[in-house]
Amino acid sequence: MTSLARQTLRYEWRRFLPAVLAIGFSSLLLLLQAALVLGIFGSASVYVSGSSADLWLGYPGTQSVDQGRPVDPNLQSLLLMQPQVAKVEPFYWLDADWRGPAKDTGGVSVYVSGIDIGKDGLMFSRALSPQLRQRLALPDSVIVDRAELDKLGVGIGERAHLNGHPVRVVGASSGLRALGGVNVVASLETARHLQGSGGNAAWPAYFVARLHDPAQAPQVIAQLRAGAAGFGRFEAWTAPDFARQAVLFWMFDTGAGAGVLFLAAVVLLVGAVITSQALVAAVNGSVREYATLNALGIGMRSLRWVVLEQALWVGAIGVAVATVAGLALIALARARDVPVLFNLQVTAICMLVVMVLASLSGLSALRGLRRADPAVLLR
Repeated sequence: MTSLARQTLRYEWRRFLPAVLAIGFSSLLLLLQAALVLGIFGSASVYVSGSSADLWLGYPGTQSVDQGRPVDPNLQSLLLMQPQVAKVEPFYWLDADWRGPAKDTGGVSVYVSGIDIGKDGLMFSRALSPQLRQRLALPDSVIVDRAELDKLGVGIGERAHLNGHPVRVVGASSGLRALGGVNVVASLETARHLQGSGGNAAWPAYFVARLHDPAQAPQVIAQLRAGAAGFGRFEAWTAPDFARQAVLFWMFDTGAGAGVLFLAAVVLLVGAVITSQALVAAVNGSVREYATLNALGIGMRSLRWVVLEQALWVGAIGVAVATVAGLALIALARARDVPVLFNLQVTAICMLVVMVLASLSGLSALRGLRRADPAVLLR
């Protein structure tokens, strides 16, 4: 009976083509939606994922990098006192108003990141090449994401204004796009100049550190908490924990993920209805064939297994086609600077959900076998 299901799909493929297309289209939508969700919300952690720091220190209660508040500069000494720490550097983060060189360019809200531009600098070490970082040594120079140049109304080498201060765009890179704003990268000196002075205004928003052994991060955090007296308020996170916290905050605590989850439910619902109806139509179209098999002594239980296997094959073919098409579209989106991210684990979950959908559609199609009675052949 196993070969019967495959042979039926092979010779009666036109009957099952609508079901294959339905489940393939549902798989493709679900895969692309997952890639967009990971890409868009993953950009909330670009500061962490694009850097090589193992440890982050910031203000207590901070849920995402964009919510950072100034912390005591003496925290750098606290970090350097830990023998497991190899390097420490401050990270400045501030909101700013961007004014492009064009007269018709309005103000754009941007996020300015002040980083150590040394060759062994931790911040954005994975997003900026050493050559590009060295360009920030020029006074009042900045780097932006290449996809944001048109939005900022500026080209490489042109001047603009940040908080009223003139700056020059000395380079553009990819992988710097932020969620909810535009990232502008500058040196520590330029960021301090833009942030101003007085009180704690010149304090950094975070301190980041690289450890000799990243596995010792939880131990270092415990030591920092034990020796925190006299160093002001702070909270410490490992890089993976802080990145995950930022993504989850934007997905669930801001309400931005509600629409995405609703759309995913609609995709699955529509796919289930269309696929089940297509399989029911295919089974109904083969009622006389099933009735003949039943008359030859093949029981209804075996026929049910044939229908279920057909549903699984339809799901597998649809998933395979959708995966190939999805990978091609994701590659095209990356080339166009669309924030998408392919994750093998998430893709496997999406495909598993689709196969469950195909199985449920097969169960729904079993109703058509009620008509596969040998008496049908006498009509």
